[in-house]
Amino acid sequence: MKAPPGDVTMSFKVVIPARYASTRLPGKPLLDLGGKPMVVRVAERALLSGADEVVVAVDHPQVLEVVRRHGLHALLTSAEHASGTDRLAEVVALAGWSEDELVVNVQGDEPLIDPALVARTASRLAASGADIATVAHPVADAADFFNPNIVKVVVSARGDALYFSRAPIPYARDHFAREAGGETLPPAMVAYRHIGLYAYRVHFLRTYSRLAPSPLESIEALEQLRALWHGFRISVAIADHLPAAGVDTAEDARRMQEWFKKV
Repeated sequence: MKAPPGDVTMSFKVVIPARYASTRLPGKPLLDLGGKPMVVRVAERALLSGADEVVVAVDHPQVLEVVRRHGLHALLTSAEHASGTDRLAEVVALAGWSEDELVVNVQGDEPLIDPALVARTASRLAASGADIATVAHPVADAADFFNPNIVKVVVSARGDALYFSRAPIPYARDHFAREAGGETLPPAMVAYRHIGLYAYRVHFLRTYSRLAPSPLESIEALEQLRALWHGFRISVAIADHLPAAGVDTAEDARRMQEWFKKV
């Protein structure tokens, strides 16, 4: 297989969508982690990536005030956005960024995000010429491969995403037929789990809100399938290690608070 294009260094922005009314964990951006709100922890990590600007996109005045009090750049955006990508598009409009700017979307619930991975996602986008770049990591465990909560991605020879799915793809028909249970993966099979870190070109973000949702997006409940459905390229960087988990539930919050007590 031909190696995918290499990464290059280029200037980029980071936007951190911080939604206050989280369904599972209301007020999540302000979760206290070692004396600082979680969204501040995320922004501080993002600043280490080398981005020339980091913007926290908030939807609540209280979060806006807290972020600014910590000396960080924040913008108040609509509370009605259906997705984080829509919120990024509003930030792009408010900031007046040019069409060729690169923007990395860092989730506001990942206080341990690796700054180097943020930079690599941006450089992947710059090198590939794609509309979007994202990240994947090899799947080694059969339980993860068959877990619908772990999204899989299949990539082309040049490193572009062919499809994302909650289903086990690629499906090793003969191997799993022999096993009758899927307890192991074929030694030679390459499978990747998707990591939800994205970099976008501004021109795509300006276009995104005008794209009709795709049937596949609705079936799989995966927003990125809208871009593929409409013919946009998504280049995939392969991470050297699996990033630390973010905060999605009350149990995740307790785990993360315990971690910050030790540092």
